[in-house]
Amino acid sequence: MSLQQGRSFFGSTRPFAAATKKAVAAHAAPVQAAIGPGKKWEHMDLNANGKPQRVPMHVRLGDTVKVIAGGDKGKVGTVQALDTKRGMVVVEGVNIKTKHVKPSAQGEAGQIVKKEFAVHHSNVALYSTAQQVHSRVGYKEVDGKKVRFLKKTGEVLPERIPERKAAGSSE
Repeated sequence: MSLQQGRSFFGSTRPFAAATKKAVAAHAAPVQAAIGPGKKWEHMDLNANGKPQRVPMHVRLGDTVKVIAGGDKGKVGTVQALDTKRGMVVVEGVNIKTKHVKPSAQGEAGQIVKKEFAVHHSNVALYSTAQQVHSRVGYKEVDGKKVRFLKKTGEVLPERIPERKAAGSSE
């Protein structure tokens, strides 16, 4: 076996080595530079304004939901908080964890607090308290107004607008 001049045995003796490197580089997905501190999987997708992309969710504040996956599967509660940046919901009585809280001021004692933590919105389904069944949500128009309804029962969900606390109110 003879070697061509200018090539070593352990070097690039494959005739298509350079061509494959160029082809792989051409088809590789563009890598976005990580902006800010933290791990790359902790970064959120950003919209055109540089703000975090909001996750569209099928639940709203005050909805009665049933947990359909996870350790608390089968529990029913109301949605207390939404995190639209991460797609998480806090449900009353679900995913309770123990949190050890350090004292905030000198002379105070630390505390052990049990509180609800968020679960992903895909792990909960809307729940009908009248028929004791969970269902997916649908949208339809009633009297010229778009409303949400439960697909299994046809029950129209009440439109709940959460009360917002006014900034700087003394009451």
